[in-house]
Amino acid sequence: MTAGIIEIDTLVVGAGQAGVAMSEHLSKLGVPHLVLERNRIAEAWRSGRWDSLVANGPAWHDRFPGLEFDDLSPDAFAPKERVADYFEAYARKFNAPIRTGVEVRKVERNSGRPGFTVETSEGVIQTRRVVVATGPFQHPVIPAIAPQAPGINQIHSAQYRNPQQLPAGAVLVVGAGSSGTQIADELQRSGRTVYLSVGQHDRPPRAYRKRDFCWWLGVLGEWDAVAMKPGREHVTIAVSGADGGRTVDFRELAQRGLKLVGLTQSFNNGVVSFQADLADNLDRGDENYLALLNAADAYVERNGLDLPADPEARRTFPDPECVTRPILQLNLAEAGITTIIWATGFATDYSWMKVDAFDDKGKPRHQRGVSSEPGIYFLGLPWQSRRGSSFIWGVWHDAKYIADQIAIQRQYLTYRDAAQREAQATGASPAAIRSVVSA
Repeated sequence: MTAGIIEIDTLVVGAGQAGVAMSEHLSKLGVPHLVLERNRIAEAWRSGRWDSLVANGPAWHDRFPGLEFDDLSPDAFAPKERVADYFEAYARKFNAPIRTGVEVRKVERNSGRPGFTVETSEGVIQTRRVVVATGPFQHPVIPAIAPQAPGINQIHSAQYRNPQQLPAGAVLVVGAGSSGTQIADELQRSGRTVYLSVGQHDRPPRAYRKRDFCWWLGVLGEWDAVAMKPGREHVTIAVSGADGGRTVDFRELAQRGLKLVGLTQSFNNGVVSFQADLADNLDRGDENYLALLNAADAYVERNGLDLPADPEARRTFPDPECVTRPILQLNLAEAGITTIIWATGFATDYSWMKVDAFDDKGKPRHQRGVSSEPGIYFLGLPWQSRRGSSFIWGVWHDAKYIADQIAIQRQYLTYRDAAQREAQATGASPAAIRSVVSA
């Protein structure tokens, strides 16, 4: 890019999995477009994750339809660097028009003419349409209850890399979704004393009756659920592909030495308080786990499948002492805790978008990614069209839908432009020509 003004039909912001998928579908439809990425392609997989992270879904599942992980077993879990390499290779397949090292700073609708003016670190772009493919994991969130006292090392899970980066001492991990659980497990295995704060969660089996849970959710139609069940907005999912993939069982983790506590409530003068909800949270996670096993068994029987029974999957660990005698308060200094890791999710930031596309809470107003603001599209949002939308294969299908909608709009404009030329050729009055243009 140069410092001059560039004109392009469609601008895609972000070159992670969403931006690469969007570019593929636009290319297939012949839509002139440009993808801008402020870092490298799929940079979040390289530098925004901990060292040992692998994909949470097996290689046969967590990929785009047009390219396999040819160096991995279909049932393996791709390391994070391999995932990033995969997206770079995929972009090369169709020569995606991606420009890296370019930051988009402002998007503003034009006045009196169609399209948007986009200010970037490399100049100005005029575009008819903007696809926001920046994803939901933009800014790490650390809640306001975080203590302000000196002497405690506090980081978000996005900043965690490995046990060696932390000062000596025990660790409190707040949040028991996939990230928090895997980080806590890694730290405990490294010899650390680790406390894990567990809230409400879903806990699917990694595999059951020789099939990964991703397969079960597919055949049971769960990936295609179009709306989250009421009251489940803050329920995390605890699943892991680490060490070849295994089911997350919090009682088993406690048997190995991990100290479980309930939802983190407050900090006061070096003392952290936890809600008395640990046993209830574990029980609800078990209900979710058993419900999937029961649904899978019913599916096998209904369809006469030859999938072996798996009685071990229903084996339960006894409640550890941290459940029967829950820790409700903990003096950080007395417990030797020197680090708190906040695995508490992310927030989005659309302050750079000066368009009327957001509700009063700053969330995008859209229908399957098509914004309420004409010409603006969103891609990679959780539950964008279905439960599977934020997964690699799900974002590919959502990108196809958005590309189709863009192509439809381009067809309308083609008709309008042709009608305008015809009116001019036949000597129509200026007023008649204006009516065609504004149609």
